[in-house]
Amino acid sequence: MSPDIRELDADTRDRIAAGEVVERPASVVKELLENALDADASRVGVAVEAGGTERIVVSDDGVGMSESEARKAVREHTTSKLRDIDDLESIGTLGFRGEALHAIGAVAHLEIRTKPRSGTRGTKLVVEGGEVVACGPVGCPEGTTVEVTDLFGNVPARRKYLKTDATEFAHVQQVVAGYALASPDVAVTLEHDGREAFSTTGDGDRRSAVMAVYGREVAASMIDVSADADAEGPLAGVEGLVSHPETNRAGSEYVTTLVNGRYVTASVVRDAVVDAYGTQLAPDRYPFAVLDVAVPPGGVDVNVHPRKLEVLFADDEGVREQVEDAVESALLEEGLLRTRAPRGRSAAEQTEIESDDGAETDADPQATESRHGARTTAQTDSGSATETEAPEQSDESRPAWREPTRSDAAENGAERADDARRDEAAADRKFRDAPAQRTLAGDETTGTPDGLDRLPAMDVLGQFDDTYVVAETDDGLVLVDQHAADERVNYERLREAFAGDVTTQALAEPVELELTAREATLVDDRGEALSRLGFRVQRPDERTVAVTTVPALVVERVGGDAPELARDLLSEFVDGDPTGTVEAVVDDLLGDLACHPSIKGNTSLREGSVAELLSALDGCENPYACPHGRPTVIELSRDEIAERFERDYPGHGGRRE
Repeated sequence: MSPDIRELDADTRDRIAAGEVVERPASVVKELLENALDADASRVGVAVEAGGTERIVVSDDGVGMSESEARKAVREHTTSKLRDIDDLESIGTLGFRGEALHAIGAVAHLEIRTKPRSGTRGTKLVVEGGEVVACGPVGCPEGTTVEVTDLFGNVPARRKYLKTDATEFAHVQQVVAGYALASPDVAVTLEHDGREAFSTTGDGDRRSAVMAVYGREVAASMIDVSADADAEGPLAGVEGLVSHPETNRAGSEYVTTLVNGRYVTASVVRDAVVDAYGTQLAPDRYPFAVLDVAVPPGGVDVNVHPRKLEVLFADDEGVREQVEDAVESALLEEGLLRTRAPRGRSAAEQTEIESDDGAETDADPQATESRHGARTTAQTDSGSATETEAPEQSDESRPAWREPTRSDAAENGAERADDARRDEAAADRKFRDAPAQRTLAGDETTGTPDGLDRLPAMDVLGQFDDTYVVAETDDGLVLVDQHAADERVNYERLREAFAGDVTTQALAEPVELELTAREATLVDDRGEALSRLGFRVQRPDERTVAVTTVPALVVERVGGDAPELARDLLSEFVDGDPTGTVEAVVDDLLGDLACHPSIKGNTSLREGSVAELLSALDGCENPYACPHGRPTVIELSRDEIAERFERDYPGHGGRRE
């Protein structure tokens, strides 16, 4: 029997609809801030308490409203910004759906004080549970002030999902900063618990707004971006600011994207900005940017997201290319990028092999097997590994599998026969005996950690594209990503050394770092967590932090750049409780530290280096993924290879030839 279909009551409908618009305090701030800017305000003040969970106040000096207009404004689907559906194609305002105030009033206590410009009296209107409970005259300045308290007080299931006050304020701050950067002609002030986070001057200079939000250091590094409407592509123009490549952060939250002056999430634009920097930025670093793209009517849909956070372009690829070209041209003009060379690359130098005692080694395949637990075999047939156009090398420096001699082939043939006899006796074993475990210093130790995974026994055939180790196993072929593999090895060694109490190193002189408004706010709440990680900091002033100690292990890895990591780590705490995420932050930190010294792609390795790498990977607790989750090993089974070559077609009679 089917259940009864019934119409939801008005209160339930309002709360469901409100959930689409009001997700957290930052959602409320966004809607009210958009209304203030649409009201032709020259000054907007945003003040929040307890991250916005207790109280939000947004005040402006805009056009204001009469009593009748205020009553209409809190009703569902009422707006002064649209007349009919045709206007959706050419929206010139930030808010337009007419549901913000109604939605907020459905899940919070809402109080509005407003007075029209040149008006004779103000109006106070109070909404609770979606209903107007009071409305009358009040004395107030021209403009509008909206106060929101007890957010989600009538929807406790929603309130319990809010994060810490610091996390919620970080989201509020990102929204207010986005609109302050989008509207440099409006003076925007943000306060948290009575303390000013930042205040822009409203002088119309975007660089001035950047200085207020991000600090003098970032503002000084910004470069003008400007592309004419004549440029080929779907955009009518691209303008804004991007930072010098050396001024960057670990997260993408400082890449601010605007569409026709509207602060939105436009991943196409953000990715194009980052791509324009090419190799001038490390893969895990992002620039500062404030970029406004002008899109003709019909070229963008801002109505695809309930909170108008995301946009949909009619020509994504065209937008990406036009933005990337504009940013790249600006960087080239400043001499911060090289002109792109033709595609291709020169061969990398051969990596030196050193044994544990530092002596260069010509690894013997059988000796390597017993010492490292991963067998290597010199290639003897004509199918050599991928070759690079390297200068001619001596026999001593040539990788063993590159160009074997006739005598090499004879010797290796005998070795293969011996290997085959040994393998026949162990044919039913997939994994080798456990290799010798090594300490961080490289010394051998006994025992195998519980749960240690094992790599299959491998015959190394060579390298492909100077990036992947190619090897044969009993079950087929494997490809090992040399960078991901070395990352895993370095990560587990670092994790072992970082376990327990963190050894710190005091700096001879404190290193002062200028902070953005967002980073400055996080220092107060995350100071203890930073200390647990080995970074002790002081506060010379509101927008500066002085780092006095750093983890000794970090100094060993990154040297003088160690203090900078304290600033990067602040953003790692945004989405959780500081006492509960320290371990996760340590994990991220060690993963990043493991990345930099790891073997890179396009690096030609010698046989001994490959054996050392596979041996170390085989000794890892998890040899199958790098610390960032990428696979280290991909296996192609015999059956899969045979299937790809269609060796089981009917006319073959089941024979393998």
